Order: sequence, then structure tokens, then C-alpha cells
Amino acid sequence: MRTGFVVLPDSPSTGHLIDGLALRAPRTLRYASGRPWIVGEWGDEDIVVASVGPVRVVVIGFCPVTTAELTSSTRRIRTVAEVNRLASELPGSFHLVAEVGRQQRVQGSVTGLRRVAWAKSDGHTVVADRTDVLARLTNAEIDDSLLATRVACGGMLPSPLRDRSMWLGVNSLPPEHYLLLESGRPAREVRWWQPPAPERTLAEGASEVRNSLTSALEKRNPGNRTADGRLSADLSGGLDSTSLAFLAARTTPHLLTHRWAEAEAGNDDGTYAAIAIRELPDAEHLVVPQADMPPVFTDAHLNGDPEQPYLFARTTARAVYTARTLAAHGSTIHIAGHGGDELFYKFPGYLHPLLRRRPLTAVRHLRAHLALSRWDLKSTVAQLLDNSGFPDWWRRQSDGLAAPPPEGRLPPLGWGFTSLHAQPWVTGEALHAARTTLRTAAEEAHPFASDRGQHQYLLALRTTAPAYAQVSRLFQRAGVRLDMPYLDDRVVEAALSVRLEERAHPWRYKPLLAEAVRGIVPEAITARATKGEFSADLSLGLRRNRMNVLDVLTDSAIVERGLIDADALRRLLLAPQADHSRNIALEHLLGCETWLRTATRGQDAPAP
Repeated sequence: MRTGFVVLPDSPSTGHLIDGLALRAPRTLRYASGRPWIVGEWGDEDIVVASVGPVRVVVIGFCPVTTAELTSSTRRIRTVAEVNRLASELPGSFHLVAEVGRQQRVQGSVTGLRRVAWAKSDGHTVVADRTDVLARLTNAEIDDSLLATRVACGGMLPSPLRDRSMWLGVNSLPPEHYLLLESGRPAREVRWWQPPAPERTLAEGASEVRNSLTSALEKRNPGNRTADGRLSADLSGGLDSTSLAFLAARTTPHLLTHRWAEAEAGNDDGTYAAIAIRELPDAEHLVVPQADMPPVFTDAHLNGDPEQPYLFARTTARAVYTARTLAAHGSTIHIAGHGGDELFYKFPGYLHPLLRRRPLTAVRHLRAHLALSRWDLKSTVAQLLDNSGFPDWWRRQSDGLAAPPPEGRLPPLGWGFTSLHAQPWVTGEALHAARTTLRTAAEEAHPFASDRGQHQYLLALRTTAPAYAQVSRLFQRAGVRLDMPYLDDRVVEAALSVRLEERAHPWRYKPLLAEAVRGIVPEAITARATKGEFSADLSLGLRRNRMNVLDVLTDSAIVERGLIDADALRRLLLAPQADHSRNIALEHLLGCETWLRTATRGQDAPAP
């Protein structure tokens, strides 16, 4: 996935903006006036342009459509609203820019993997695919209240607050909206996309998912595009990545597969990966031993991404190592299973509306969840009876932010996956700012779907997709395009269209995906009921890197801003840990620290 473009106004005063981009090899599309319209860096295979009279459509990213096909579709367009049909038909994951007469429309992907940002400069609206680019062009200041909220709430901070730009005056477009631009009028955010109603049966939905994934993988072979190079794919042994590897092998039998060996003796990914390897005899299989990989938390403060705090800070060094290893083996496109959990996992929020719609089915499912997940019965019943709305959930997070986490296994049946709780190292100043931000969010929050179960799936996608975009940028620096087919718009819609009680069945593991790849992936893998365990990996890496992490946070930009107590942090991290919750909170704190250093000191990632 490549990033790097700006949509400029048709004005003679944009020269300083172009100079501020500091592009190494800029490409430019121009207005009829001859002035720059879209400026950025992209390969020929990353853009398709169609022009029909006063209408121009530009697609940037992965979209397997020809110029002739896009031109044919463009002929139907008379207004910017009519672009809806085109946007809902195009396959892939992409940005779309359309010019219809005096109006323009800019949008990203429905998951937030490809984002759109906008800001004002000299009275004109400037649009880009990254908020930090606009922050640099407009000299925007950091949103200190949002930074404090990120520090206090950690990685659990959900969308839409997580979607907000880290810069004052720079706006992040909600993924289900497009930005409407017209000379002389303020920019407007217009909603165009709605999640599909979850009405299809499992069999119907599996067929649709299978078709959309098959199409997505067929088009990702480098031989089908102008780019040269080799196709590689993750093959962890888990259902998500292994399914994509088998789909890719149908058109690219000699692909390169990649997996990390496990540190956890109880992790059975290796067992299932071995089954997959035997069934893919023409592929080259690369297994990286634990001893060759950087332990987690290695150099977690390096390779910062200036757009926002990175959600996966502990594995940054591993991502860089993986990208460089794949590049050394000739890979130019790598297929990853990111998004599989978000689409196919059994998020249990569906039980709340199911209890009111089909109570007998809900009770059967509930009994299974109680037995399998060992939920606390009292808390489960309380959440099922709670009819409060999304704004109420945000208010409760503000009120309980400083409270200790509750004990016991609590089911995620509400509007969020877990309650927000600040770590003891967060200062009173940061807590106050975070509470205020959370209360403001309560006044503006709207659920992503009226059905609480569907909302949870969209919440998961919206929370992680922007972080996956940051992972792709780490790969891009090594010359490898990271593709995530599960996050293609049409794949997402196919999965979301399935009945929730069948998609999130308590007795089966990812039944929708398993049915979709039946006959393609070995049955031993589709019938798998376990998920890889990586806690030993976390323990080992932190044991080796704890002091380095503490040294980084001792000289901390976050401490300088008064957001954390360095002495309390050191004391808590050197004490015995009952579980990994504090270590996970440390990872998210490092993400904030690395981002702040990158944003304020210009410490961007080193060139590969």
C-alpha cells in the first residue's frame, strides 16, 4: 500500500504547498487551467484516471480496474452524488477523487485503512491521505488534550475518538463519508456508505465472501500488473493468513510463504502451518527461527510514524526485519491476514439484540458463551439488561477512568470491548484532560450500526485499520507493498451481510471464513478451534528489553508534558506483574512517546 498525495485547490497560490511536500519523485495531475490538482508519489500500477467531458475520476491504490472500464462507468456520472454507485462497485482498497464540473469529491476506504484528511490554508481547503502531511504544510499544533486522552486510555481508546487527528485544525474524514469541495463554499462531510443489513444466511454469505476473496487474490499477482517482482504471503498456521495463502497459490503456485517460529510451547500454529506446507509443495516456505528475530520491545522507540501513535509498538522491529527479509527474497507484494479477526471473530455483542429478537436462540448461545468463556454471570445479566446508548457508554468511561479495573471475566456485550481505565502512572493533569475529552465525545458519538453486534465488528475494523496502514508504511520503506485483502471494501461488505448469530457462533471458530474457503484450505485447518498464544513471546521480549524501555521513558517527551509520573512508571514496571495488562499498557505508552518524539523532533524512520 502506497501513500502520498495531496489534492490542491485550483488557485495560483499553491506553489508553497507543493514545495512543502518535499517529494523525491513527484507526480502531478492538473486542472483544465493547467494548475496542479493532485500531487504526490505513486507508481503507474497505483493509479487509474478516466475523463469524460466535465467529469474526471481518479482511483489511487489497489483497484483492479482498467482505464477503459473506469471510463465506461464514468459516462454514467452527472453529479458528485452519482459517484456513489461507482464507489460501491469498484473492487479493492483505494482512494477515490472525482471532479464533476465545479464540484469535487474525495474519499477513502470504508474501514479507514485509506484515510482522508483536510485542512484550511490561506482560505482554501487542502486534502491529503495523511494528517501529518497537512499538519506540516499548515504548521498545525498538536492537540494536547487528545494526546493526554491517548496516554490515559492507552490502546483501548475506541473510534470515533481514535479517528480524530492528533493536530489542531487538521480534520480526519470519517470513513463512511466523502468530502465535498466547491469553490467559494465550505468543505462538507457527506455520508454515503451504510453497513449492509446482516440478513444473509451463513451459506449465502460464505459464497459471497469466497467470490470476493478469490477475485481479490487473483488480481494481486504481480504478473497481473505492471510491477515486477514476486508475490509472498503470511502462512502462520492460523485460519486468516493460511486461507489467503491457499487462495494466492491458486494463481501463483510458486509464491513465497513466510512465518515466524513460536516462542510459546502451547502455541499450535506450527502444527497447522506444517499441514499447510505439505499441501503447497510448489511454494517456497520461509520459516524465521525465534533466535533470528528481534525480541518484542526491541528498539520500540525507533521507526516512528508521524501521523498518530502506533498501536503495535512492541513488534515494530519485527515488522521492519520481516519486510527487509521478504525484500531480500525478491518479494514486492506481500499478502497479510490483517483484518481477519475483525471480520470473522465471535464478538458477543450480538447477544443483546438477539435476546430481544429470538430469545430462545439467544439463551442457547448465552449458555455456550458462559461455559466456554467463563463469564461472570451477574455481570453478564446486567449487561444484557442494559439498554443505554452509545453516548451513555462514553460518559461512563469518563466517570470511571481513574477507577481500578473490575475483577473477574467480564463479557464485552456493550458498545465498547472493554472499559477504559488509566494506569497509576498517569498524572492528574492528563486524567482531567482525558475526562473532558471523553465527555465531549459522548455529546457527539453515534454508533456505527443500530445493531450492537454489527457495531462491534465495525468498531474493531475502525480501531485497527489505521494502525495496519502504519504497518504497511514500514514495509513500503523496504520496497514491499503490504496488501490486506480482508480489508478490501467488497470483502468487508460481504462479511458484514451475514446474520450475526451465524457469523459469531459460540461453538465454531470463525465459521463464515471456514465455510468460505471449504475445499480450498485443508479441512484440518478450517476445523481448527484454537488461536495462537503469544504471551511467552511478550514475557521473553520484555525481560530482555525492560531496562531499555525504562531508559527511553526516563528521557520522555510525555514526562516533559506532565502526562505521566516517571517514578511511578519505573516502580510499577519493576514490580511483579499478575498478568499482562500493564505490559500491554506499556506498549501503548511507547506508541504515544515515539509519536510525540517523531512529531516534535522530526525523528522519522531511518531509510532501509
